Amino acid sequence: MSRRLVLLDAPSNLGLRPPAPGTVPGCAKLAGALRDQGLARRLGATEGGVVVPPRYDRGAWRPGDGVFHAAELAAYSRRLADRVERHVRDGDFPVVLGGDCSIVLGSSLALRRVGRYGLAYLDGHDDFRHPGNAPDGVGAAGGEDVALVTGRGQADLTDLEGLRPYVRDEDVALLGLRDAENEPDNCFEELARLDIHHAPVATVRARGPEEAARAALQRVAAPELEGFWLHMDADVLDPGVLPAVDSDEPGGLGVEEVRALLRPLAASPRCAGFQLTIYDPDRDPDGDGAALLADLLESVLAE
Repeated sequence: MSRRLVLLDAPSNLGLRPPAPGTVPGCAKLAGALRDQGLARRLGATEGGVVVPPRYDRGAWRPGDGVFHAAELAAYSRRLADRVERHVRDGDFPVVLGGDCSIVLGSSLALRRVGRYGLAYLDGHDDFRHPGNAPDGVGAAGGEDVALVTGRGQADLTDLEGLRPYVRDEDVALLGLRDAENEPDNCFEELARLDIHHAPVATVRARGPEEAARAALQRVAAPELEGFWLHMDADVLDPGVLPAVDSDEPGGLGVEEVRALLRPLAASPRCAGFQLTIYDPDRDPDGDGAALLADLLESVLAE
């Protein structure tokens, strides 16, 4: 399949809590670190530029106030959606470098403007916290973005342009989630009740990553859909392989397992684009994680 890859930076860190008081999350440097590995050249990608995010500043936010940076996230999601939508309508394949995983609001909004699309979501966590299952309240969009794009949560994020939900429950596939003993907050029972496809680490290994990817494709690339978006959080990898993330729980997948998951998804003619999030160069002074991720993306996305 011939397709024009367009490398687009979305270096927003608005969806994460500060790693320490008075600091900001370093994942905004993800795009720069991967570009420094020669990623654009290695992918043969066209330059797509940068969607510059607002300043990270939680200000007077307090628990109970809802999602912090909500107004900034809403504005940024619209701007990112404008760029992604244009490339998708032109037949390009956007490769978006985050940032944190809240950028999925922008990519999902873009595709919702075009039609009905699925979401294949590789992550160590389900990112499904919402007011209905979080009695202590919500806050960081990075732990809530799958809930937000499926229409759960405050309207100023879930109903941009009156398009709620951006992705239907039955059109989502969550892959590589930590098993319950390593990430007890993953709400597998709720996901099953809602018929949201999910394959945690144990399921991926029992089926084999290629078969797990094919099962996901049956959902996200169903005939009634226009296509699907492919999202990868770097923390789907085990911290023994890649520790430079904000949530480094044990029990993640290995590099070859993630590669085998990604390849059938990225190779599908129904895949509309890809994004990578959550890698934090501040936690990786030698750049080993950037080199690993650049190699992984080249092996999966390069023609």
